[in-house]
Parts: sequence; structure tokens; C-alpha cells
Amino acid sequence: MRTCSTQAFAEARDTAAHAITQERKHIERRNVVAIFAMVVVLLVVAAIELACGASAIDIPTSIAALFGQGSASDIAAVQGIRLPRVVCAIISGAGLAIAGAVLQSVLENPLASASTVGISQGAGFGATFAILMVVPAITGSSASVNMGMTALFAFAGAMISSLVVLAFSRLGLLRPESIILVGVALSALFAGASTIIQYFADDVELTKVMFWQFGDLSRATWSQMGFMFVVGLVCTVYFIFNRWNYNALQNGGHVAGGLGVSVDRVRVLGVLFASIMAAAMVSFVGLINFIGLIAPHIARRFIGNDYRYLLPASLVLGAIIMLASDLVARMIISPIILPIGAITSFLGAPLFLYLLYRGYRRQA
Repeated sequence: MRTCSTQAFAEARDTAAHAITQERKHIERRNVVAIFAMVVVLLVVAAIELACGASAIDIPTSIAALFGQGSASDIAAVQGIRLPRVVCAIISGAGLAIAGAVLQSVLENPLASASTVGISQGAGFGATFAILMVVPAITGSSASVNMGMTALFAFAGAMISSLVVLAFSRLGLLRPESIILVGVALSALFAGASTIIQYFADDVELTKVMFWQFGDLSRATWSQMGFMFVVGLVCTVYFIFNRWNYNALQNGGHVAGGLGVSVDRVRVLGVLFASIMAAAMVSFVGLINFIGLIAPHIARRFIGNDYRYLLPASLVLGAIIMLASDLVARMIISPIILPIGAITSFLGAPLFLYLLYRGYRRQA
């Protein structure tokens, strides 16, 4: 009798294990298919972006122009104007999105992104300081524009902000879920400092500051996009190597520590690399908010919380959202191009409020 019970238990155990394995394989296949579908959507949106502009070109013609075939005007429009914009949108959108996904894990806060923890605002202050103080002091003219210097100071401002967030997170001065309060304080601080500097600026200088803060995908050069790509690639490789650590952190720091994860190290380096990633993107494209908030949450709807798939899905969705937002900004009242940062804010602000409301309902 005991032998029969043991055999029955073993068979039930094997059956359950087989069912779990099959379910896991099904989920993995579904996630791979979902990511592949996202890549297809990205290619379609990129093709539409290449075709749309002041002079409309159909998609087959624009693709032919991309490879140097067709009329000289089509080739010039596609390769000289639209292609750099598409490439910049893909790199910056992907970078901001994957940085947001990592920040949400290591800070244990679904509201975390470059725009909500003060990184973007730090970049804005750095750019304002460079445009109104540094460049005029070097050139002796308020009309001069030095995009390289502006990007450098924007990067420095973003890193200062990220170091403050890192310090609060590392020293345990706040709970991880309260770190957004640091972002609110930093945003207010940088906004006040920027306002004081702008108060003494003339109309020409203020125009340059506003133009930078609006966000623009056309200002980055190919060399700058190369820098963005290299930084993004290095940071993404680091994130992929730590995907299991991010999965463990979803169960809380104590559980992750019990599983052998060096929680403090993973959090510090996660915030550092995500900040470098976001700073590199914002420095060249300006203040384009909420991409890092929107993309990971949409990805979770399709993929779930497994960071093995959530990271690449967030990356692709970030590029899609950036491209789609730029397409709307360019075409909604063509030929006038609206600030892309305004479009992403219209998308991100309602989601931000919804997440706040959902968090409140869970605590109630």
C-alpha cells in the first residue's frame, strides 16, 4: 500500500512538473512572438516616418531613396533630413525606455523614470546654464550657439541629479518607494535655479533655452548619435547581464538578498548606469519626458514582469513611442512641427496619474 502511495505521489509530482515546464515554455514563446511583433511595428512606423514630411513620398519610394535610388530630391529628403531624425528617435526612445525599466526595478517604484526622479530636469538646468552663462562667456556673444558645450553641461546636470538620487538610495535616507519625492524636490530646485538665470537673459538667449527645452530630434549630428548609441549599447549589455537580479528585486530587497543577490551593489550600479543612459539621451535631444515611464508599463501588459523579456520589449516600445510621437508632432498641423516633448507629456501625464491612483487604491 505504501509503495503504491509513493508511486502515485511521484507520478503526480512529475505530472505537475511537466505541466509547469510546458506552461513556462508557452509563456516564453508568447513573449518572443510579442517582441518580434513589436519589432515589426517599429519597422512599419519607421517606414511611415521616412515617407511623411513637408513633401509627401510614398513608402516604396522612400525606401528606394533610402538606398540611393530615385530622384535627387527624394534621396536628399530621406537621407539628409528624415533618416537622421528616425535614427535619433530610435536610439533616444530605446535608451530612455530601458533606463526607466531598470530604475523602476532598483528603486522598487513603478513611477520611476528619468523625468520623475529629476534627471531630465538636471539636464535642463545644465543646458540653461551653458546657453546663458558659459557659451556667452567663451565667445563673447549671446547669439552664439555651441551644441557640443550645451550637451556637455546638460550631461553634467543630469549626472549631478542622479548622484543625489543615488546618495539617498544608497544611504537609506528614504524608502525606495518614496524616492520620487527626491525627484520632486530636485525638479523644484533646478526649476528655481533656471528661472533665476533666465531672469537676467535677453530675448535671443531665452529663445535658445526654450528651443532646447522643447525637445528636438533633428539637432543631434551623426557623431553625437554615435556617442548615444555606444553609451546605450554598453548600458544595455550591463542591464541584460543583470536581468535575473532585477527579477529577484521584484520580491523585495530582503528576498533578493536571501537568494544571493548583492542588493546594495545592484541598486547603486543600476541607478548609475540608468542615469548615464538617460543623461546621454537627454543631453542631445532635450527634455522629452515620460518615455521611460510609458514604455515599461505598456510592455508589462504584453510581456509580464520577467526582465529577461521586459528589457528588450521596453527598448523596442520606447523607440516606437518616440517615433509615433514625432510623427504626430510633425503631421498634426503640418508643415508646423510641434515640440515632441509636449506630445509625450500628453501621453505620459494621464498614465502617471493613473499609477498614482492605483497605488493609492492598493494601500487603502
